[in-house]
Amino acid sequence: MSSLADNGMVALREVPGRGKGLIATHKILKGTRVLSEEPIIRIPEDATDSPALRASLRRQVDELTSDQRRAFLSMCNIYPGEADSQYLGIFRTNALPIDSGGGIFLAACRINHACDNNAQKAWNEGIKRHTVHALRDIDKGEEITITYVSILNNRRTRQEALRKKFKFTCSCSLCSLPPHLSAESDRRLDEILRLDARIGRDGLVGILSDPKRVLGYVDQQVRLYNEQTLDDVGLPRAFFDAAQITVAHGDLARARVFTERAAAGWLVLEGDDSPRVLNAKKLAQDPSSHDTYGNSTAWRTAVDDVPQGLDSNEFENWIWKREKENELEQLGILRNQVIFPSFLQLPDETDVDDDFFKSRDGVNYRPWRHWCFLAEIVDFATIVCLHMEVRDVAGIRHEDPTFFKIFPLSLDNLLALSDRVQRFSMEANCMRLCHGCEKQATSLKRCAKCSLFWYCNGVCQKAGWSEKDHKIDCKLLCNGDLKGLLSLNWDDFQDFARFPLARSVH
Repeated sequence: MSSLADNGMVALREVPGRGKGLIATHKILKGTRVLSEEPIIRIPEDATDSPALRASLRRQVDELTSDQRRAFLSMCNIYPGEADSQYLGIFRTNALPIDSGGGIFLAACRINHACDNNAQKAWNEGIKRHTVHALRDIDKGEEITITYVSILNNRRTRQEALRKKFKFTCSCSLCSLPPHLSAESDRRLDEILRLDARIGRDGLVGILSDPKRVLGYVDQQVRLYNEQTLDDVGLPRAFFDAAQITVAHGDLARARVFTERAAAGWLVLEGDDSPRVLNAKKLAQDPSSHDTYGNSTAWRTAVDDVPQGLDSNEFENWIWKREKENELEQLGILRNQVIFPSFLQLPDETDVDDDFFKSRDGVNYRPWRHWCFLAEIVDFATIVCLHMEVRDVAGIRHEDPTFFKIFPLSLDNLLALSDRVQRFSMEANCMRLCHGCEKQATSLKRCAKCSLFWYCNGVCQKAGWSEKDHKIDCKLLCNGDLKGLLSLNWDDFQDFARFPLARSVH
């Protein structure tokens, strides 16, 4: 399929306001390979403008057939200049990426741009050809479009890139949205890019230290992609990211499903002979062959441990490890990794992380919420001065005592206490849970000492005190700093919280 004459699906025609373009001659179904071409001219990736480069271009043009040369010279040139630079100008205007450089393709280089493109270009290293596939069903008479710039950028960034590099302003349906819809689209795109940076920021170390959080970022990305468009080319990559996260922790069942989704997406974009599709299909059959498998067994499952009989929402909740609402209600505040991030997730002092900071003018930044690093002292030494080895909920050194506090219990016990406080202090539908008998009621009485646990009566309080260890919990919760940690409004940042917290939380 080296020429349009051999194709039958598309024809080169004049497009009002856009010069020449490729038009579908009949309906093209999603995933159909529209073009498959070898380059007639190619330049290495590291080539710079030089007499040698121009000589190479002249030689390649001279070797073309008369029809190929005529087609090449009829292509747009947005870099007019001396006749000697004509070939280079045409190449720079029209070239498409190949394995290690750029190439001219007689048909594909005629495809015009749209940010809401209906086709996807790709270099297939396996067959050494440039391919174009339909992203969605394309109607007869519809123009075939690809994108010249990253469609993950917001409208302003896309338009600036197109004007700078290709000397035109895009007026596709995405760029022509009403202002309020365009702003909403830009918000989604900006958030996708922000999440992408967070997913890749710490590499394998981040995946191993905080997998639930990183998988949650990918989950958010996929939801945003689906809100933006059902045909988004970024979806397969997101699914493959999720596969790498899950397989690194031994979860072969989820890794298999995610890899199958990635392969299915790339199949539409690149075809069944794409090396990326072939590799993904092979990996889906044996996820344990991935390089990261075996780093952790925390989420270990067999490749066939995929639950059956779930509806679509239940299956998505399973595959993304989403917490059920009632499970979230049982977890204490100290398990919230947005508020209590691991060491690796803390903001870098040399960078502005918008998970933690915001700006009104784009120059000056301040925290928009509170956060706290929670860790356990696992060893210490006092040879000259006190040294402590800590493990986090992944040390960190504080010399100001107002920002540092040690509580006399293990990290596991502290988290468990936080869970109990959440369960027995939370009010839902005007009802609370009695700590003694665990029955719900509207007229419970709080513990007079800690004021966080509730009881039906004295009998229940006595049972909670002696049989459920509230005597120990109550003593700990009378510590104003611990109580303050559990009751601080973490989303309301007025100033930095300092110990003692008893004065700063009320």
